[in-house]
Amino acid sequence: MTVHAPIREDERWQRLRGMVEEMAYLEAEEDQWFTLASGRKSKHFFDTKPVMMHPEASQLLGALLNDRLDEWGPDLVGGLELGAVPLTAIAISTSASDCPRLGFMVRKEAKGRGGRKTNNPPGVEGSSIASGGKVVILEDVTTTGGSSLKALRRLEENSPCEILGVISIVDRAEGGADTFAQAGVRFESLFTLSDIVKS
Repeated sequence: MTVHAPIREDERWQRLRGMVEEMAYLEAEEDQWFTLASGRKSKHFFDTKPVMMHPEASQLLGALLNDRLDEWGPDLVGGLELGAVPLTAIAISTSASDCPRLGFMVRKEAKGRGGRKTNNPPGVEGSSIASGGKVVILEDVTTTGGSSLKALRRLEENSPCEILGVISIVDRAEGGADTFAQAGVRFESLFTLSDIVKS
């Protein structure tokens, strides 16, 4: 399981689980399955943007995410656009004042420039990663893990950053955890598909 087990006992987790189910989850009819960003077909679809844009849900998300980040100890958090952008903003804005974190985003396609004032490589914007630091990649929904690995590889190839791993809101349990394990990348999620969809 990719969820840190004790978190399920937290009342905030229970409340957020219900909000993710209500605001982010759709189940398709058998003949109208969803096509995911990975290209796969599935009867389960998650759009976590309404959760990230909701006042209470975003606060709960930030609190739970930072509980895990406090244990991991990154200096910077960020990930691939678009889903990781609001998640990064939530993570940095709700981090404790005695443990502040900086944020960045990785464009899917580099625009030929990085941050002009930050000396970031092309396609990496936000806080500077030029001098390195410990990094956790954030992801909204994990299917294959490809999006996070793309962001992770970009940082490894273009910065002195140390990648601690990946944290996602929802692990769809469709191979992403195995992909990260094979790549030697630590991976956690706040929820798995089975937390939201009760069979």
